[in-house]
Amino acid sequence: MTELLFTLTFAVAAPFWALMILLPRWSWTVRIIGSPLIVLPVLVIYALLVIPAFGEVLPVVVSPALGGVRDLLGTSAGAAAAWAHMIAFDLFVGRWSWLDSRERHVPALVMAPVLVVTILLGPLGLLVYLARRSRWPLPPAAPTTADGPSAARSTADGPSTARSTAGGPAGVRQRIG
Repeated sequence: MTELLFTLTFAVAAPFWALMILLPRWSWTVRIIGSPLIVLPVLVIYALLVIPAFGEVLPVVVSPALGGVRDLLGTSAGAAAAWAHMIAFDLFVGRWSWLDSRERHVPALVMAPVLVVTILLGPLGLLVYLARRSRWPLPPAAPTTADGPSAARSTADGPSTARSTAGGPAGVRQRIG
């Protein structure tokens, strides 16, 4: 069972990576990758691996020591769980990078290698993206909101703020002006 779950882990994540890298402008890619639930299949695999071994895992993660972590990861179940953990977080970070790059209008040909590095070496892919994203600043936020253009309000302290519905997460306050 552990071998099967290990094999399935990347197999259930790969289609999402393929959409972001190979079909970044397809309308269905935006709809699918827009959902944070794309990581759910990998999270289910992770749960199937960790819950049965919870008694062994909990002490290691509550009070981590190099020897205990090494011993846990040295088992088939521990390695498979760590793999699912990495794949889930790499996919979530890749998703965030891809969505952020779309808001910033980063070219797809720039993002493709960044996403490949994220697949292979998760944190380094994030580092590469964070280092490169400043070249493409966010476009100015539109002064329209769910309440209409008049919902943007000026304050004596500085530029007005409004809730943007034009590309950022709902409810995020963005500076206008």
